[in-house]
Amino acid sequence: MRTTQKRVCIFLPDEQNLDCAVRATARGREVLNLVLRQLGVSDLQVFGLAVLRDNEYLFLDLEGKLSKYFGNLWNRGSVMVPFILFLRVQHYVESGRLILSSKVQQLYVAELRRKVLRSESRHQEVLFFQLAASALQAEVGDVEHRAEEEDDVEGKEKRHRQYFLPEDYFPPWLIKRRGRDFLLQHGPALHVELRGVTRSQAALQFIKEVSNLQDGPVTFYRMKQEKKEPRRSILLGVTLKGVHIYQDLEGKLCLLYDFSWTDIDRLTFQGSRFEITAVGSLCLPKLVYYTPSAFHSKHVMRHLSDSHRLHISTRGVVSYVQQLDDMQASHSYREAYVCDTTRLAHRLKSNSLTSSTSDRSAAAENAAARSKHEEDEVTEFELCVDEPVESFVDNPDELAWLAELSGDGPVGFPSSYWAAVAVEMKQVVQARGDEEVSVD
Repeated sequence: MRTTQKRVCIFLPDEQNLDCAVRATARGREVLNLVLRQLGVSDLQVFGLAVLRDNEYLFLDLEGKLSKYFGNLWNRGSVMVPFILFLRVQHYVESGRLILSSKVQQLYVAELRRKVLRSESRHQEVLFFQLAASALQAEVGDVEHRAEEEDDVEGKEKRHRQYFLPEDYFPPWLIKRRGRDFLLQHGPALHVELRGVTRSQAALQFIKEVSNLQDGPVTFYRMKQEKKEPRRSILLGVTLKGVHIYQDLEGKLCLLYDFSWTDIDRLTFQGSRFEITAVGSLCLPKLVYYTPSAFHSKHVMRHLSDSHRLHISTRGVVSYVQQLDDMQASHSYREAYVCDTTRLAHRLKSNSLTSSTSDRSAAAENAAARSKHEEDEVTEFELCVDEPVESFVDNPDELAWLAELSGDGPVGFPSSYWAAVAVEMKQVVQARGDEEVSVD
């Protein structure tokens, strides 16, 4: 018997799209493998596949069937009309060096560019000029700063228009505040200051600078303060280092709480009810918010749990990269810096930054295959973020998404592993220092 195929269109951050044909019984993993094949990469690392639900992006459970995300439309939909998925950043990083593939890094920068244009961080105006300069250097490289022969403003703007458009580098509110003429005049001057910086270095600098943007490297989920509230005025932001809570006041975001993972005692979902309990030293009351549905809650909690796990398992690697960046900044160990990027690649490939978003344990896959429950079943889940292993209120065998999070052992690496990294770094630095002394 011939299996009916479905068309799936995946929108990429760089405004390109991929078309895939999958079986009616396909799971998210199959689509991801097709995307990897078409992009020509082995791992998407920080990216995940997302579906638009209730005006919000929810990241797919790759072991779940696509039919769960598209409902009845999946079964009766036309073969010619594609179903839409989005490739989006699921986990932001502090350094672009943690992204091994140049293609994946380009997609990462493309999504960050879009985030910058939608940013409402109006108190960080100077940062937007720095970001525009880095983005221009990464895109067009060096430019000559030549004196204008014509004095008329219209002639200058015409030439600048061929060079860059403010709408491609600055958010609308900043263009309105300063005016296009101001941006066209001062943008090139900042760009010229980066002369000599390679495009790849400028891209890394752009990634690093975006991490300082308040609403840049964060994924938002809208929630309600009260269950019967007409609109979702609370925004929960998932970052690599923790959770931000904002309130939407007439279109302006007001930061209410900035929790690092160590500030949170536990996160709890029960149906659509979401609770955040801070550590006792902060003396904060339990925060209670409401999501649109239990389906929504499950996916938000999965994202929170994965982000927490990634934060724990990559702390050593992030520290390692920071040491390499410090070496480059000091110009003292340039040779060691270049050499050690190979070792960094080896560490990342053997570490959960690449495996956390692609490879799942066999136990999780078996649990997902056995699971036949309805996605909207009311469940309860509790994540204690002060411990390396998540603890569960319900039986993980009842829910595939819970079983996947349980794992086979502690999250992260043993202390002996990171001790070995520290020793190795000291040896590398010492060795390169000796080489410099011998050359001089």
